[in-house]
Amino acid sequence: MAEIIQRDGTWAFDGTTVRITPGLHRSVPLFRQTYGEIAVPLEAVAGIVFEPERKRGRLRMRLREGADPLLQATGGRLPDTADPYRLTVDVDRAGVAEYVAEEIRHALVLDQIPKEPTKAYLLPGPPVPVSVRSSDGTVSFDGGQVRIDWSDTSDRVKRATGPRIIGVGDLVQVEWLPNSGHEDGFLRFVTRETVFSKLPPEKDPYALDLWGSVRRDLLTALVATAVTARLPHPSTRPAIDHADQTDRTDRTQLTAPVPHPADHHDVLLRRLRELGELHRDGVLTDEEFAMTKAVVLRGF
Repeated sequence: MAEIIQRDGTWAFDGTTVRITPGLHRSVPLFRQTYGEIAVPLEAVAGIVFEPERKRGRLRMRLREGADPLLQATGGRLPDTADPYRLTVDVDRAGVAEYVAEEIRHALVLDQIPKEPTKAYLLPGPPVPVSVRSSDGTVSFDGGQVRIDWSDTSDRVKRATGPRIIGVGDLVQVEWLPNSGHEDGFLRFVTRETVFSKLPPEKDPYALDLWGSVRRDLLTALVATAVTARLPHPSTRPAIDHADQTDRTDRTQLTAPVPHPADHHDVLLRRLRELGELHRDGVLTDEEFAMTKAVVLRGF
């Protein structure tokens, strides 16, 4: 067993798995504490390096492309402090860090682990259900559906469309960009119908606009990862996209809306009236009005 314990967390390697446990110190980001322990199988590792510095060093692990839904969902945009595959090492523990890195490198060579991209996720991502309250609303995922409930501060366009419920089968991909504090971020759920949508996140009813607490909004990456883990692996997407073009008509017919009760009809009329008022008042452009109206109609 090779193990290093630091304030940021603990890395332990037993020959087959690198177990990464976040530290309990208040300096450890909320995202890391919430994401919890990660068990990385050796076959998911592409490499590891210890970077010594004058006061503190860094232990960094690199995973094979396509192995981890967290890295797939976040695209390497997690802040360094929130990155679970980076460990800050005190100078007096540099020797231990080098030993851990060498043990993992040695195992990679012995087991002849390839460095090529994987064809399936080797890590499961966070468990479901998962729910996060962000600056723009609350997003929840139960393993089969994504639900977005808008906050009182959400754009009127979004509140006019009502809660958004999206089935995993309707999703093409998830796009995530963190809120940096200087620039807004977003969490967008791209469906077959909205894949060419150009609406900005603040008006897109399929996107959360992240503009508030950086610490809190970063947790939306949990949902992005949980959903990504249940979508087709990136290595299969070109074939899926091609098939989607050939049977789009059939799928549209299968997912066509069915009649709803009278109370739903009243809600629909009220939302359409509000959209019309926003359009007349100049809040919505012609394109935004058409897009949002289509979203409302599809929701019913």
